[in-house]
Amino acid sequence: MAVFVALGAFLMTLAGGWTAQRVTDRRHLVLGLAGGLMLGVVGLDLLPEALHAADREIFGVPAALLLFVAGFLLAHLVERTLAARQAAHGGAEGHNHRAPEVGLTAAAAMVGHSAMDGVAIGAAFQVGGGMGTAVALAVIAHDFADGFNTFTITSLYGNARRRAIGMLVADACAPLLGALSTAFFHIPEPVLGGYLGLFGGVLLYLAAAEILPEAHHEHPARSTLLCTVAGAAFIWLVVGLSGG
Repeated sequence: MAVFVALGAFLMTLAGGWTAQRVTDRRHLVLGLAGGLMLGVVGLDLLPEALHAADREIFGVPAALLLFVAGFLLAHLVERTLAARQAAHGGAEGHNHRAPEVGLTAAAAMVGHSAMDGVAIGAAFQVGGGMGTAVALAVIAHDFADGFNTFTITSLYGNARRRAIGMLVADACAPLLGALSTAFFHIPEPVLGGYLGLFGGVLLYLAAAEILPEAHHEHPARSTLLCTVAGAAFIWLVVGLSGG
């Protein structure tokens, strides 16, 4: 059952990536929606799960939040380092000259997150059918957003279309592999919570510092803002329907 549900996540991820490809003439709306989806996933899905799983504190602060901040800073450091290296080798600096490696790194993190989605599905079905159904609903619904964001992030940083499609396919396959893996090993809950916190920080940086500014750079339209709000509201709906 877990693998069958993960197959649904596979199809939804591909559907999200396909949607991102088909609306290139409305790129600012795509980016606005992607930013809202990422914001919703981080604030309404990843962080609550991370805080629940990694429930211990370090010097008075939840470990998941410390890793969240670390993820944000790590994403900033990686981008600045790659941009400086590109400039040192004669690469032009500017708003439209982003390091492709940053997009690939972010997409790879999305693939890792999708694999953890598959693990979550398998683990939930081991607990019981009701828990498995709730987790499956959340994963399948937000994997559309994952596919959408994976293709958008990879393309935004100047990677070729074939690379973006390659990362999309990897992201779609990841839940299947994650679900299958639960038959062989178990990831400790605190480790999983720490990973979700770190990944949430990376996603928030990309949404706030890169995708949303790019969305409003050439088209500061009200429709772009509405797409961002709609993206966050969609994730809220998904979380609410899945029972949190």
